[in-house]
Amino acid sequence: MHARFPEQAGLSPRNSGQPSSNPVRRTFLKGAGAMGMALGTLHLVGGKASLPQRVRLASDSTSLPDIQFEIGAFIDPPQTLNDGGGNVLINQPPVHTVFTTARLNRAPSQADQQMLGDALAAIEANYPFAAGGIITFISYGIPYFDKLPGGLNGSLVATHMPRLTTNGSSYALQEAVPGPTDVSPLNPGVTKQTFNVPVKIESNDFLITLRSDNSAYISDVLAWLGGSNSLAGRSFQSPPLFKGLATVTSSRAEFVQLGLPAYVASSNGLPFANEIDVNSPMWMSFSDEQVAGAGPAAICTFAGNSSAHLTTAKPGDYFDNGAIQHLSHVIEDLAQFYARPSTADPTGEPFTERVQYMFRSNPIPSTGNASDQFTNNGGPSILPEVFQGSGDAANNAAAIGTFNGEHRLGHVSCLQRSSRASDSTPVHIRMDGPGFDNMDVPDGSSQPKLQFTIFVPTAEFFRVMRINQASLDLQNQFGVDPDDNGLERFLTATRRQNFLVPPRRNRAFPLVEFT
Repeated sequence: MHARFPEQAGLSPRNSGQPSSNPVRRTFLKGAGAMGMALGTLHLVGGKASLPQRVRLASDSTSLPDIQFEIGAFIDPPQTLNDGGGNVLINQPPVHTVFTTARLNRAPSQADQQMLGDALAAIEANYPFAAGGIITFISYGIPYFDKLPGGLNGSLVATHMPRLTTNGSSYALQEAVPGPTDVSPLNPGVTKQTFNVPVKIESNDFLITLRSDNSAYISDVLAWLGGSNSLAGRSFQSPPLFKGLATVTSSRAEFVQLGLPAYVASSNGLPFANEIDVNSPMWMSFSDEQVAGAGPAAICTFAGNSSAHLTTAKPGDYFDNGAIQHLSHVIEDLAQFYARPSTADPTGEPFTERVQYMFRSNPIPSTGNASDQFTNNGGPSILPEVFQGSGDAANNAAAIGTFNGEHRLGHVSCLQRSSRASDSTPVHIRMDGPGFDNMDVPDGSSQPKLQFTIFVPTAEFFRVMRINQASLDLQNQFGVDPDDNGLERFLTATRRQNFLVPPRRNRAFPLVEFT
C-alpha cells in the first residue's frame, strides 16, 4: 500500500497539526547553546527549499529497517537526470540533515536506556518515518564504550564487538585518524592556502542524525530533545536526556537540493556565486547522490552480504546490522576552486580543470562550454560516476591516455582504488552535503562547508579509502603536480570522529542491558 502526503503544503505530523513556530520556540533554540548551532543554517535555506512531493510506503515502527540507514523505501525512487552530460540515476535524499554530537556526563543506566528508547520511539510515533517526516539515526563513539563496565577492552564490549576478518585482534570500531592531507602535526608538510586549520579528532559519546524535507520538523525535534515539552504541535514531556545525563557539543546542518548552494552563495554575496551551477545540489557544482556510487545497505554492515563481509559478525549477533559511521566537518575553499583568470593566475580554474579534479582525465568526462568555462560551472553538473577498475587512478597518474597527456589524479578514480568489492559493488553509502556556517573558520565568517558522513563496514576500510583518496603514493611515483591531485588542496577537514551505528533493535545505549 502506498500513501501520498501533501508535502507542498507541509506534511502534517502524526496526531497533530504543524509544529509551532512561535517566538518562544525560536527563542529557546537561539538560547540552547550547541543544541541550536544548526538553526541558523536551517533558517537560511529552509524558506528557499521546496517541499518535494513524495510517495512513501505506509508503515509503522514495527516495520522500520533494522539497518538504521537503510532508508531507500522511505524516500522517492531514484530519478534519471540529464543536463547535457548524459543520463544519470540520482537518489533524492531528504533536503535537510542535522548532525548533533553529545558527551555523556556519566555512565548510562538501564533506566536511561529505557528513556532513550522511549524518546526515539516518541519521535517516530509523532512524525512519519519518511523524508517528508523525520528520519532518525543514532550512533556511538569509543568514549561511550569506554564508559561501560571494563571499558572498550573489557569482557562486555569484547564479547559483542565485531573484529576484522583480516586481523582478529582489531575491532571494526577504531578511532578516526588525520587524513594524509589534513593539517596536523602528523603531516608536517601539509598546509592549506586559505583555511589552514588543524584537524581535531573529536571524543563525543554519541551522534544523533535527524533528516527531513521540512526544516521546521527538525527544529521542533531538536527543541523537544532540549526540553521544550512540545512535540509536533502538542504538549509532550521532553526526555531528560540533556538534563544532567548528556551535554550537546555541536550541531551541524546540511542541505541537499537542486539550486540551494547557488541561492545561498548569491544571497550572501559570495564572490564565486556566478560560477556555481544554478541547478546543482553541491557547492562544487557536480551532482552527488548517484545510485552507481553507493552500495546496498547490507554491504556496509558488520554482517555484510554476498559481495563483501569484512568482520567476524554473523547474522543474529548483537551488532550484526550495525556499521561504522564516520563524521567529519570540512571547509571548502571555493574561491580557489572557482578561480577566474588573473594576473597571478592567467588560466584560473576552467571547467576542464575542475571536472578532472572531481572525476578523472582518461577520459575527461566533458570539456564543457567552449565559449565560457566559468559562468554557471562552465559545463554540465550531472556526469556519471563510472567505475574503470581499481587501477584507473594509477593510469591517470602515469598520463596514460589522459586529457592533453598530463599526469593527473581525480577524486573519484582515487577513491575507487579500494572502495569496491571484488564484484565492483561499492562498499559504502555516503550521506554528505553542503553546509554554510562559521564553525572552525579562523575569522568567524560563515563559509561553504561539506558536512561529510559515510557508512562503511570497518574503520580500517575508511582509513585506507581516505589514504587512497589523497593518493600521495601515486603523486610521488608519477610526478603529479600537487595542484593536479584531485580535490585535496581545496578541502580542510577540521573535525573527524568514528561512531558505531548499531542495529535499530539495539540503538538505545547498546549493551547497557547487560550491566
